[in-house]
Amino acid sequence: MKDWKVRLREELEPILLKEDPRPDISAYKDMPLCIFLYDPESEFALRQELSLLKTRLEQKGKRITTVSLMDCMKEALEKCAPISELIENERMLGKNGHKTVAQTIHKVLCEYEPLDQLVLSKVPKDGDPRRDILWITRVGALYPCYRTSTLIEHFQAKLDIPGVLFYPGELVPPAGLSFMGIHEAEHNYRARLL
Repeated sequence: MKDWKVRLREELEPILLKEDPRPDISAYKDMPLCIFLYDPESEFALRQELSLLKTRLEQKGKRITTVSLMDCMKEALEKCAPISELIENERMLGKNGHKTVAQTIHKVLCEYEPLDQLVLSKVPKDGDPRRDILWITRVGALYPCYRTSTLIEHFQAKLDIPGVLFYPGELVPPAGLSFMGIHEAEHNYRARLL
């Protein structure tokens, strides 16, 4: 796989500039989403490049909606309990407190404030698939509480505009993705990998 900067400029950008990017984003009409893979150590460099790419796309008439999964997670948690409470609970639980807190966060994002619904609520209601593009960023904030394969599957038949999920991880042959390069590889992603 080519360097992420090369793929961003030579593969992703030309697709997003097309009049209708959906056919090239995904082979599935009911889920116009692709995964852009990058190494987790490049998080800050990626953010800089995305800022530049957003400017270039907007100059060509595209409208980018950026949804930070970190912000979505914080929003979900704050609706259920103050984050300071979670931190205090982790401290009180001692050595393995982080595992219990991770399970609590997972439960919040799955049951009480579903993450997919939070993300979709931020997509423009009047979205035009030829103009609008969804970027899902800050995916690493979910580690180790929530797997992105779960999130992506929930988008099926619910996302109308083309989207890109920026995924910090590693490719594990033949077609698996290891979240943050730490989790065991998932091989059930339907979204196209760039």
